[in-house]
This record gives sequence, structure tokens and C-alpha cells, in this order.
Amino acid sequence: MHSRNLHDVFAETETPFYFYDMRLFRRTVGELASLSSRYGIRVHYAVKANSQERLMKYIASFGFGADCVSGNEVLYSSRCGFRPENIVFAGVGKTDREIISSLKLGIGTFNCESLDEISVVNSLAASLGVRANVSVRINPDIDAHTHKYVTTGLYENKFGISRHEFEPLVQLLGQCGSVNFQGLHFHIGSQITDVAEVYGLECRRAAEIVTWFEDKGLTVENIDLGGGLGVDYEDPDGSPVPDFALWFRTISENLPLRPWQSVHVEPGRSVVAQCGTLISRVLFVKSGETKTFLILDAGMNDLIRPALYGAYHKIENLSALHRPGNFPVSAASSDAAEGLQAYDVVGPVCESSDVWGAGRLLPQSRRRDVMAIRSAGAYGQVMSSRYNLRDLAPAVYSDDLLPQEGE
Repeated sequence: MHSRNLHDVFAETETPFYFYDMRLFRRTVGELASLSSRYGIRVHYAVKANSQERLMKYIASFGFGADCVSGNEVLYSSRCGFRPENIVFAGVGKTDREIISSLKLGIGTFNCESLDEISVVNSLAASLGVRANVSVRINPDIDAHTHKYVTTGLYENKFGISRHEFEPLVQLLGQCGSVNFQGLHFHIGSQITDVAEVYGLECRRAAEIVTWFEDKGLTVENIDLGGGLGVDYEDPDGSPVPDFALWFRTISENLPLRPWQSVHVEPGRSVVAQCGTLISRVLFVKSGETKTFLILDAGMNDLIRPALYGAYHKIENLSALHRPGNFPVSAASSDAAEGLQAYDVVGPVCESSDVWGAGRLLPQSRRRDVMAIRSAGAYGQVMSSRYNLRDLAPAVYSDDLLPQEGE
């Protein structure tokens, strides 16, 4: 994260707010675009990760598609510059209204997740006198080695169609006169860090399933492998840009393609997580008999991941690092740890789960110190709420604070 003059700016800005490092964001999107072109893998940005308009418009400017999971995301993506034919509409629960509005917009593909959904899309398309492009989400029964709340490809998950429905699926597609079958969609989870192992297995399983459907007479043009590439929450500065090259190389080496087939991926978290930081301020330092609490003005309503998943986010005291005589320290070093104190860092929300981290080693902290909760660009601001009637944390962009970045 930037250091030049930012602490002084943060100290003068009302907290909490989301700070977006636009230099890192542009670097991340640029690397993704370069590798997408090199490997011939088509990218659809997962809008649910972060829908800030400025970020969306920049991503769209590279010609990427949008992966949407609601009708509002579909319409919003179009307004942000994503071409309708590059928009994919996924999600297990599409309403008739959402399907109709997407058909009228002329989106590229519906990723259907049940036999019933395919029938409904076919019926609504027929009523409008149009044909709907449809891919079918398949449940490949793969353990993504991630948190149980963000795994989506196991046999008993609610997502996708499992093997026992493959034969009825082929029969149904043959009966639907208002859908064009385009391909198969797979997505096995989120925050996947065992890249070579997990995605290699996904590709090999996808190849087997594609062959099965081709043997039944279907032409599989699109193979969508979903997203889920993880980021380094422990060391955001050491790994600011995810290893897109390993991801794309793993796909290329493990998924054989016919000449008419194309591969699609849907990254979200990996595009935006590391560029976003939730900036907060210490309201009170509270000393108990066995613990010392840092009570921040940012809470679970601003960033719900720790409360919802027990997710880890690195916490930094920016004010302490700028005090005379202080220098950056790392709790990983025994020498550095001598100057640190253990704090339970918590938020102001009236819930016991509103905890940023327990026993975190930080420099001695004071009231009004500026705190940074790192790697918050994905599933942070977009999932925030007004619980307790708290204000929504606004977005602040680095190229507004440091105009030379945008030149």
C-alpha cells in the first residue's frame, strides 16, 4: 500500500472508508488482460466481488465480459460498459422478471443450474419470440480445499446439475425449441490457493464430462471453468497480484480443446481484493483483566467476512508506524515482537461476533490511531449494510488523493 503522504490524509478524513489503490488495481487488470490474450482464455469479471462503478468501467474497457448473479447486476454491468453479448447470467434463483429483462437486453449466455430453470428460460424466450443462449452448470463433485461456506462444487451443494440428471438433461435440451445450447459451466468454490492441484483436477473432470455430452450428440462450444482464484490475506504486500500465470498455465496444460471450443473464466476476488483497504480509527482502548481491546469505528456492517466466515484480514496501525522513533515491524520476527502488544481488535456493532481479530500483535495503540484492515477490496463494500443504522463507508480512490497516478 502507498505510504507517501497518505497517513496524513487518512488522519484528516472521516472514518471508516474504503481506500482503493488504483495503481495496484490497474496493474492487476493489466496482467490479467495480457495473460488472457496470451492463452486465449476469455475473462468475465465476477461483479459480486465489487461493483464500484469506477472499477467496473475500467475492467470493461479491456473488453472483458461480466459474470452476473442477479438481474440488477446484468443491467448495471451493461450501464458500466460491458457489452450485452459478453454478459453471463448465473445464479441458482433467477426470477421471471430477471430472465425477461436479460432476454430483452440480449445477453450472451444464461448459465442454468437446474432442469426446471432450463424449461422456464425456454418458455419465456418463446413468449418473446427470441432464442436464449444457454450453458448448463455442472456439479463436478470436487473439493476445492477452501472454507465450507464458499465451496460450491461438492455433490450435495445447491449449485449445478449432478450426474444423476445428465440423461434427463440431454432429453430436455432436445425438446426445448427456444434455447441454443452453448456449453458447460463449472465453478467449484472461492479463495482457492491449491491452484495446480485443484484447478488441474477441475480441468480433467471437465474434459471427461464434456466428452460424455459430446458422445450424446451435443456440441460443447464453451467450457466455463468459473473463478475462485485465491489471494494472500496473510501477506498482501508480499503478494499484491495473484498468480494468474499459474492459473492459466494449469488450465492450458490440463484441458484439451477441440478447434471450435473456447475456455472462459470468472475471476472476481483476485482482481480487486488486494487493492482495497478498510480505513478505520481507534475509538477506545479498553483494558480488561486478561485482554486489551481496541474498539474501532468500523464494524461487521462494513466488512462482514470475519464475522461470517471467521476470515483473516491483516490489521495495521498506521499511526504507530509514523510516530517519532517507530519503524515498521513484523510479528513474524522474535526481535520485532518485543515492541508489540496483543490486542483483541473489535468493532462497535452490538454483536459478539463483531471481531476483527483476537490476540493480534500490534504496536502500542492509542485513541484516534488510524488503522488499516487489508485485502478488503473483494466482498467488503459490496456486502456492507446499515445494521444498527450505521452509515455506509464511502469509497476513496488513490488517484484522487495522488492525482499524478492518473496522469
